[in-house]
Amino acid sequence: MSLPKIRPYPLPGTGELPAGRVGWQPDPARLALLVHDVQRYFLAPYAGAPIPEMVANIAALTEAARTAGVPVFYTAQPGRQAVADRGLLTEFWGEGIGAVIDDDPAAADVVPELTPQPGDTVLTKWRYSAFQRSTFREQLASAGRDQLLITGVYAHIGCQATAVEAFMRDIRPFFVADAVADFDRARHDQACEYVAQRCGVVTTAAGALAALAPVAAGATR
Repeated sequence: MSLPKIRPYPLPGTGELPAGRVGWQPDPARLALLVHDVQRYFLAPYAGAPIPEMVANIAALTEAARTAGVPVFYTAQPGRQAVADRGLLTEFWGEGIGAVIDDDPAAADVVPELTPQPGDTVLTKWRYSAFQRSTFREQLASAGRDQLLITGVYAHIGCQATAVEAFMRDIRPFFVADAVADFDRARHDQACEYVAQRCGVVTTAAGALAALAPVAAGATR
């Protein structure tokens, strides 16, 4: 029930993205950025790639988003969870972070390279989707945001579940293929394919940065 050890694998490049069904384009005036579960516990199983590249891509996106006035949201699971709060997750994954928190008090922390900054919002994560048992939808609506850039781990679990629920709430998901990571490349590609065909647009960090860059450049003048 614990997380698997994850062997290195390369992130997909632009030429490897799945074909999509819609031609949505990211609009900084409508976008929010989600950094999903990049806690030490969830990144610990990786033995190198693709984590350094993923983290670097997310760092570039968060910096550009903040400069462009795009809201940045994080999800983070609590280090300790009551049985009732954790629910069925325990049957699939055991105690999660709670199983290691005594030995590693920092296991629930967001990795240092991606530490939330003043003005960012950290949502407590209770289920696969960032929308469950949170005020995420309400906060997006209050900010006038109906597009969501999705980054983080794991692509075929929480990231995909969040993309699906965003779609069902009429929020356009943009799944950043080289700013998410998974148990292996097959599951990574599977998540990208599902999103592209069922609920969103699959893009790259470079593509998202290109959309943010003009606004970010104007904001720094």
